[in-house]
Amino acid sequence: MDDFIARTVLAGIGVAFAAGPLGCFVVWRRMAYFGDTLAHSALLGVAFGFLLGTAPTFGTMATGIGVAILLVWLQQKRDWSSDTLLGLLSHTTLACGLIAITFIQGVRIDLMAYLFGDILAVSNTDVVWIWVGACVVSGLVLLLWRALVALTVNREMAMAEGVASQRVELAFVILIAIVVAISMKVVGILLITAMLIIPPATARHIAKTPEQMAVISIFVGCLSVAAGIAGSYRWDIPAGPAIVVSAAILFAIGMTSGLIRGDQRHG
Repeated sequence: MDDFIARTVLAGIGVAFAAGPLGCFVVWRRMAYFGDTLAHSALLGVAFGFLLGTAPTFGTMATGIGVAILLVWLQQKRDWSSDTLLGLLSHTTLACGLIAITFIQGVRIDLMAYLFGDILAVSNTDVVWIWVGACVVSGLVLLLWRALVALTVNREMAMAEGVASQRVELAFVILIAIVVAISMKVVGILLITAMLIIPPATARHIAKTPEQMAVISIFVGCLSVAAGIAGSYRWDIPAGPAIVVSAAILFAIGMTSGLIRGDQRHG
């Protein structure tokens, strides 16, 4: 029982550490739909993983990175609006994933677990995958932090100062794909974006600097994971949705406290 609880908590905290700082840029840049598109492509990656005989996480990561690169390339063509491209790829990859899974023979696939998460069934291998991915994402976000902030604030000025915008943007979307891959077991394909946007959105009401927002996002994510796992264990409800609902409750509390502070300052 101790090992079981330790695995679930470690897996959830690993996702919170990876998603928190990266999610700040998703919120600042209003890229929630972009995250949804990469999340929906994860099911196609799961199918590829099984069909090729590799780990589903590896297949998801490879597919997500491929879709991210394709999105960046298509957006540069400017033949279609961004939301049209995102909607096209989001639903197409999800549909292709559902079809591809029907061709997998000899393997029992719990589709609900992939769609909505199954953190209570994570293995030691899953925990290792999550933490390796979290360390890679956190390290690269730290390395690219100044460039990402500069591009977010003023793209033209950042480029004038020598920021390699295309490389940084490409690295950013690849990092989102990695977070999607490692988060799949925790909150599921359909709820991954929530971990990218709700903790940073909560931190936005509290933080005074971008760095504070990133740190508070991690804390909110960890707290959401702990509350969600506790609620799942106490009331026998799905852990992934419970984590997201916990994050939403924290967001409501943070927003309410922010409004109260604002009223006090104006009063």
